[in-house]
Amino acid sequence: MDIVKENIDDLNAVLKVKIAPADYSERYNTALKQHQKKVNLPGFRPGKVPVDMVKKRFGKHILVEELNDLLSQSLHKYIADHKIDILGNPLPKDDSRVDFDNQTEFEFQYEVGLAPKMNVQLSPKDKYSYYTVKIDEALIDKNVEYIRRNYGQIIYPDASEDKDVLIGDFTEVDAQGAVVPGGVFKNTLISIDKITNAENKKKLIGLKKEDKVVLTNLSDEATYLLEIFELPAEKLNGLFLQFTLKNLSRIAQAELNQEFFDKMYSPGKVNNQEEFRNKIREEISVMHAADSDRKFMNEVVESLMKKANLALPEAFLKKFLYLTNKDKTTKEQVEKEYHSYSDSLKWQLLEKHLLKTNNIAVPAEEVESYITNLVKMNFAKNGMANAEEATVKESVKKVLANEKQVRNAYDQLYDQKLIKLFKNTFTIEKKEISYDDFFKTKEQ
Repeated sequence: MDIVKENIDDLNAVLKVKIAPADYSERYNTALKQHQKKVNLPGFRPGKVPVDMVKKRFGKHILVEELNDLLSQSLHKYIADHKIDILGNPLPKDDSRVDFDNQTEFEFQYEVGLAPKMNVQLSPKDKYSYYTVKIDEALIDKNVEYIRRNYGQIIYPDASEDKDVLIGDFTEVDAQGAVVPGGVFKNTLISIDKITNAENKKKLIGLKKEDKVVLTNLSDEATYLLEIFELPAEKLNGLFLQFTLKNLSRIAQAELNQEFFDKMYSPGKVNNQEEFRNKIREEISVMHAADSDRKFMNEVVESLMKKANLALPEAFLKKFLYLTNKDKTTKEQVEKEYHSYSDSLKWQLLEKHLLKTNNIAVPAEEVESYITNLVKMNFAKNGMANAEEATVKESVKKVLANEKQVRNAYDQLYDQKLIKLFKNTFTIEKKEISYDDFFKTKEQ
């Protein structure tokens, strides 16, 4: 067998494979004999059909199967032996023509897409900002209120206030307040704090059961109301909805007392409001440390991608994506989604390069340890901080059996190691900014 690689350019090549009878005769004859044992034709005992007859009726099919197997094995071995870094898999050239009925020597040609060469180096000369959230008293107040509401009790007051949940009937009316026959009607609930129009919000405060108000300028509430009513957006323009209150509920915030502190952190851990606020400060710091790392990682990745400026064999990849998924996609879909796919592939290639050049690996035992810690944290969140070891091990075993969750654990650990590498290599300027500015900056 003879395999030759012909480069088209830096990103595309053709593999030409020449196969002679000596390369396939033995395996072809063996396959014929195996097939002979299974053939059952009228006039012959099972397994006793003459080989020549088997060859005449099934020989071409068997030859094609054996050649395909031989090609697959030989191509992959050639690519591995010659350390050719390919993208996807080799694709048969469209103009390849083979006559299996008459030929004994064959030549097959395959298109291959080549991974781009890269030489991205990390240097202390590269400077990045590392943003952290400033944990001020206002942010702590916001988190304290959120926790108190979460641990609060539902009550049913007589009149509505600005954070209440209202249950009632929405009925479409005209500008004079008359019910529109066949118009919008729905019994549902709404949260007053999700209403953005100041006039509508004011109308909903102070209501008692069976009170009626008419809500206008509903396009201001489009995002929220479209979820509730499942209407086309243009329907909200000029729509008048009469709301009749049927019931209301309110979350009475939990009292900040010792019983509450003990319930939150177990007895004796927090003994007064100052200690509670300090605990909240610590938790916010830990929670947003992950946000800071993610933001830092995203900015570094974006910068390195620009620096690498990787090119891909676009035509080959589009063809590969279509041919390997043509039962689930169309050429138009491939065109539409290619940009997103190529960005993801470029990062995969760059990440692979960084991991290899910096000798970064994630052993299986690290993954198991990571998953074990996650399982223990989940138990603790559900009030089972002291779960028995056997219970923890059983849960870990289930997670390890889930391929998707294990893959996610590997991804998280690789990200952690890359972030550590970046922090230890680049020149970092730390910047503390407000919560609002941090997440505004993160979205930009």
